[in-house]
Amino acid sequence: MTVNAGARLDRLPIGSFHRRILMLIGLGLFFDGFDVYVAATVLGATLRSGFSTLGQNAQFVSVTFLGMMLGSVLTGFLGDRYGRRFTYQANLAVFGVTSMASAFAPSMTVLIVLRGLMGVGLGAEMVAGYTMMAEFVPPRVRGRWTGTLSVLVVSSLPIAALLSTLIIPRFGWRTMFVIGGAGALVVWYVRKALPESPRWLESIGRTEEAEAAMQRIEREVSPDPASLPPPAPFRPAPPTRSAAALLSPLLLPRMVVGAVALIVANTLIYGLVTWLPTFFVQEGRSIARSFGYSFLMSVGAPIGSAIGALTADSWGRKPTITGASLATILLSGIYPFIREPVPLLFTGFLLIISIYVQVALLFAIYIPELFPTDVRMRATGICNTFGRGATILTPFLVVALFRAYGIGGVTSLMIALLIVQIVVVLAFGVEPKKLRLEEVEAEAGRSGN
Repeated sequence: MTVNAGARLDRLPIGSFHRRILMLIGLGLFFDGFDVYVAATVLGATLRSGFSTLGQNAQFVSVTFLGMMLGSVLTGFLGDRYGRRFTYQANLAVFGVTSMASAFAPSMTVLIVLRGLMGVGLGAEMVAGYTMMAEFVPPRVRGRWTGTLSVLVVSSLPIAALLSTLIIPRFGWRTMFVIGGAGALVVWYVRKALPESPRWLESIGRTEEAEAAMQRIEREVSPDPASLPPPAPFRPAPPTRSAAALLSPLLLPRMVVGAVALIVANTLIYGLVTWLPTFFVQEGRSIARSFGYSFLMSVGAPIGSAIGALTADSWGRKPTITGASLATILLSGIYPFIREPVPLLFTGFLLIISIYVQVALLFAIYIPELFPTDVRMRATGICNTFGRGATILTPFLVVALFRAYGIGGVTSLMIALLIVQIVVVLAFGVEPKKLRLEEVEAEAGRSGN
């Protein structure tokens, strides 16, 4: 039985079905991002109140990455084995429950342990969500729609900063975990209506289920499915691949691109952005002022993600990644030498924009496009594992660099990594702009011959 799910999905007009999928996936990712980003202000508050030390804060961030690393690799294999929908729901429940429990942690040690468990769900949610969205959206707008997910995720950064500014001084940092956990559990219940990916069902041979899922989607998009544009001709899929195929000459260069890019993206976020409140406190600013600075700068995050989403389909993935990397290098070189508040905030705002253009492209758009459907989540999960794993050591390195050289030492690390990223993306990256996912896979075959 031939389903041709990919071509049938790609010829559907954008409508209420795609908006519903975007909402169901996006809400979960929003609270995932909220729980990740709330660490920045929570750690500033725990440090200021004496609940934690700078070293314990580094342990908290490091354990978060350890959990996210495990979650990334586990969800990759589970998602390719048991499905996108099942894995996505399970991960949301994990970080929702552990976030609620974190609000009642009696000590920083307990909070660190709970954060590790929470990290498993947080790391898995990102892999499953972006992969799933890419498999539903037509190629002509895939960059814009998957990039919109990134906008929803990073919108949680200024919202977390604003709520922290309003709530933590009055009600304490524990309230932030209640908000994140409760929101995640509500979305977990609502998202039972999320359909399974027909592309995945067909890729593992469950053709009857794939056909039934496609027919439901087509009926939702159009009362008369026969009036829909004809799909592209069916292209037989290669035999189902194992994880070992990721080391083949066809896919290994893409694994290198994905791993390096996500190492850099994770280091930019968790080695710089989430440490800004702590840096401001350590430089002698009050907690209220440090939170205010962080909030104003963090508004650049959704702006940067929106720029990435809007330009990916027109400029292309590789040019946008390279341009944003060069802008980040320039702004990172300037930032440490600014002392006056207004220029500091303006430069920091532009720096956050340039970082989050890359975040949108790398996490949401580019990496999930690089791999065939039957190994997409495994490959994306492994690349995310490298990204999360490398940054387990980042908090300790950041603390050491900050103590020895100040913020300039931290930004020097970021500049070095960005140079590596530019070289790797230009040398080994492919350009998936407006190509169907199956065409990107075929391009791998042509480039390997």
